[in-house]
Amino acid sequence: MSPTAPASGPTSSPTSSPSFELLPGAADSPVILHVPHSAREIPADVRADLLLDDPALERELDHITDSHTARIAAESARACAVPPWRFVNRLSRLVVDPERFPDEREEMLAVGMGAVYTRTTHHADLRPADHDPEPLIDRYFRPYARAMTEAVADRLAATGRAVVIDLHSYPTAPLPYELHGSDPRPAICLGTDTLHTPPALLSAAREAFAGCEEIGLDSPFIGTYVPLEFYGKEPAVGALMVEIRRDTYMTEPGGPPDGPGIARLASALATLVNAVSP
Repeated sequence: MSPTAPASGPTSSPTSSPSFELLPGAADSPVILHVPHSAREIPADVRADLLLDDPALERELDHITDSHTARIAAESARACAVPPWRFVNRLSRLVVDPERFPDEREEMLAVGMGAVYTRTTHHADLRPADHDPEPLIDRYFRPYARAMTEAVADRLAATGRAVVIDLHSYPTAPLPYELHGSDPRPAICLGTDTLHTPPALLSAAREAFAGCEEIGLDSPFIGTYVPLEFYGKEPAVGALMVEIRRDTYMTEPGGPPDGPGIARLASALATLVNAVSP
């Protein structure tokens, strides 16, 4: 993922739309659980531009979707002493990926997976070579970025700080598109940033997930999600990425939950939220 959440223009968009939703937490909570890749929905007009037939698209969604992460976030929020806010993407990342840069800064462009994907996880063509990404960026990407910027600004104004916990999952075996697929793949990968992941936040995460098998740092994925308005400028915005290896809680590649994994992970995430809340 990219280390920042791209944003542009004034922060005056609504906090929900058909493509994303900000679910309120406690007024005094600084925490936003961000769930960007849990959905499979693709609007009909966007689907019409995809080159995959229906069975191939379902297989691709199995691979690319962080299945059940919205459920983990929801169960965690219900268990918290001070409920966090939740910002949830309601559309598939095959529409747009809100965690990519929309320009040449994005390293995943090398494999056709910038803000608007042109290739699949297995390097097949997803969109035509001459596809113009700008309409999708304007319709979906920019409103999402503005709304996330607003959500962080609101927590700063209300509590004096904000903590973005970015929730993802990844497959047990690396997929062909991964740029760092040979790196270790622990049960829990914690992605960090030099400024925005203070030692206390990282320590709290290590302690919270201690019962979830091995914990790794910035491997196989690195970085955190911070709106560009605050990135590198505002240390009161804390951020941590939590990547969960899928075999610990679900049937891969895109099947149902498996065993007690979701309850265990939701409990661990709630422990982390409680540790960094008032």
